[in-house]
Amino acid sequence: MNVYYALLVSIALPTAALAQTSSATMDEQIARPTPHYNFATNTTYEHLIAVDGFYKDPFQLSLFDPKNGEDSERLWSQSKSIFGYGFGVAGVIWLLPEDISQWDKDGSTLKKWGEHVKEGPVWDRDVGWINFIGHPYFGGVYYQAARKSGYRQWDSFMYSVLMSTFYWEYGLEAFAEVPSIQDLVITPVLGWVAGEWAYQTEMDIRKGGGTVMGSDLLGDISLFALDPVDSIGRGINSMFGREIITAGTGYINITDVPLPKGGSEQQFQVNLSYALGSGKPYSGYTGYSDYTKYSGDPIDTSIIGITLGGGYINPHSSWQLKPGTFAETSLGLYFTKHFSARLSYARSELESETADERVTYENYSVNGQYYFNTDTDLRPYLLAGFGEMMRDQDRDKKTFVSHAGLGLHYKINNKFAVQADIKRYIGTRYDNLDDVAAVTLIYRFNKGEWY
Repeated sequence: MNVYYALLVSIALPTAALAQTSSATMDEQIARPTPHYNFATNTTYEHLIAVDGFYKDPFQLSLFDPKNGEDSERLWSQSKSIFGYGFGVAGVIWLLPEDISQWDKDGSTLKKWGEHVKEGPVWDRDVGWINFIGHPYFGGVYYQAARKSGYRQWDSFMYSVLMSTFYWEYGLEAFAEVPSIQDLVITPVLGWVAGEWAYQTEMDIRKGGGTVMGSDLLGDISLFALDPVDSIGRGINSMFGREIITAGTGYINITDVPLPKGGSEQQFQVNLSYALGSGKPYSGYTGYSDYTKYSGDPIDTSIIGITLGGGYINPHSSWQLKPGTFAETSLGLYFTKHFSARLSYARSELESETADERVTYENYSVNGQYYFNTDTDLRPYLLAGFGEMMRDQDRDKKTFVSHAGLGLHYKINNKFAVQADIKRYIGTRYDNLDDVAAVTLIYRFNKGEWY
């Protein structure tokens, strides 16, 4: 995966540089009121009008059936670009020596893919920066392909889910390694956060003249890093002199207009300067906290939450481990005040009952919570889920487990909450019954629980 990221950047940077040169040439031919770097290649959902009653089912999808003016043509074009870039990079990786690529080239490639898919998903051992920086970044790249095509945040997130799951984890990467449990969740969920931040940051940079800290160079590098797929697409279009990858170009202007009774309000002015092919112009700019205000969409990054905490575990005798404390973290979606779902991971170094040593004990699971008394800050809840327990990081010493429990959730404010629960895990391989008590702190992104 490290090689993939490095190659994608190295291949894309020359294209981005070409895009800058070609765009400047085109700018000389077209009279514009602002520099060329104030032009963006997207539509924004905030300035589309949702069909009547659309938000009665706030989690419905228009990804495959655009109902509100979303630009499906652009999204399909961007998708084909991502497919092409990915296969190209995979081909380069395949040509590298195995000690660099870490791809096992022995045996049938298709057979190997089938074996990996059948074996997975598993909890991977990638270093932290890959799981929590690399994967969210590329999840954000997928997310922006839909977001810039006029799709709402929820649709853009679901697009990232589909791309990260079927195109990458169970697609290209499965030729080289077994799909990863945490990548299936972290890539699209934290990619939603990273992608929305990158989207809004790009608009901020463009609004400010395309510079970062007063530097055009830093501005150009930042705009490429925030959305390399869009940057490469514009470079390809400029190189061939026509729109190969669907994109549009618009001029953004924001002005304060005085109101008759005093005060002022912001108005968005959009002027189409030129468009390659059938591309559509960017239709406005809004700040990060204004998404719901301008779109009316009740679903945004506020539903994403992370937890950090710990507790005490009393493992079953089959593990031959003494009771002890553990650390726990989770990443989840708080769909409503009544229901949430999350991926949780707990780890501990417990003393062995048979030797003078400490043994790594791990527990990872997908679980759901149902909350009662949601109009109050103190809410009891029930939880249930399934996952795996593992001893000593050895996949031969693991068992599938289901679990259930109950707890108390206390809302501190919209962004923070604390909860305590007790759970019993039931294993299938060792007939184990493990009892766990935990306390965790919850952080919700964006506005948090603002319903």
